[in-house]
Amino acid sequence: MTAFSPLAIGPHIVQPPVVLAPMAGITNAPFRTLCREFSGGKGLFVSEMITTRALVERNEKTMQLIRFDATEQPRSIQLYGVDPVTVGKAVRMIVDEDLADHIDLNFGCPVPKVTRKGGGSALPFKRPLLRAILNEAVANAGDLPVTMKMRKGIDDDHITYLDAGRIAVEEGVTAIALHGRTAAQHYGGTADWDAIARLKEHVPEIPVLGNGDIWSAADALRMMRETGCDGVVVGRGCLGRPWLFADLVAGFEGTGAYAAPGLRVVADAMVRHARLLGEWIGDEARGVIDFRKHVAWYLKGFSVGSEMRKKLAITSSLDELSAQLSELDLDQPWPVGADGPRGRTSGNNRVVLPDGWLKDPYDCSGVSEDAELDTSGG
Repeated sequence: MTAFSPLAIGPHIVQPPVVLAPMAGITNAPFRTLCREFSGGKGLFVSEMITTRALVERNEKTMQLIRFDATEQPRSIQLYGVDPVTVGKAVRMIVDEDLADHIDLNFGCPVPKVTRKGGGSALPFKRPLLRAILNEAVANAGDLPVTMKMRKGIDDDHITYLDAGRIAVEEGVTAIALHGRTAAQHYGGTADWDAIARLKEHVPEIPVLGNGDIWSAADALRMMRETGCDGVVVGRGCLGRPWLFADLVAGFEGTGAYAAPGLRVVADAMVRHARLLGEWIGDEARGVIDFRKHVAWYLKGFSVGSEMRKKLAITSSLDELSAQLSELDLDQPWPVGADGPRGRTSGNNRVVLPDGWLKDPYDCSGVSEDAELDTSGG
């Protein structure tokens, strides 16, 4: 087995070099706790996307989203912003109030409500705006490392990742993560790992992390061997599978594949996940209701039955959830084929952009602080 070096994010050493991707409505504190438990505390686990305007304005939901468990080290926040001044204020607030140990900037989100404002994966097309945001973030971050996550570009005719990577290096960004898809692809098709290799060659000065189509430890190891990247970012592969991080640790440490859990272990993880959500929200019923979106991911491939799936989709208490799960055949082994793609797989979508966005990559006159979203979580 090839030995891989630890990943350095500023002063933070990440070993194995595995990062949980920020996912809206998913990577809150309870889910991060589960993933960390399975990994034995190894890896880096990033918060949901936090909107800089909402943070500066101390939006109630946003302030909850940036609450970290006492065991989370380092504390990692991902910020989304369009206005350089607001981004700078948010970063300064994080530093002054000791809210995190690492700041990641989102330039990869492809959802319409973000791109129509010129944010997420739309923003790197405007080179001067990208540079200004990175400059403000790094200038206000003090000793905190600033990283960024991006996509290849808006579509095949508007590829931006190499220019964006060079700008990032020039502005003092610590590391870059690249999702090997364009915004137009969303999550469809196959991730372009060759682009990750090209970015690594283009910006050898800083670590490059690869993202896209990592469903197992074998995928992560193959990506690193094939691209030369310095680490991997795992997103949809861990939906309903927080134990993927145990597999990743085992793969990188060469201790053999983590044994995929049977339904009994999966059911216990489901109840724990729902309980953690209730404790975090401060309301058991709301926690269980929030957990409902995870049910299909956890049970993918298991013999459950349509009626039971319907019941689980309307569960509203931990006792009810536990009772319904106990009715299943909990001796079922992990289903064959359940390790593959999960979550959204749509692709070839038109990217929703501000009017005239693609006319000139150097004209940023159409972007203002009003483009900032006022809520966090994607």
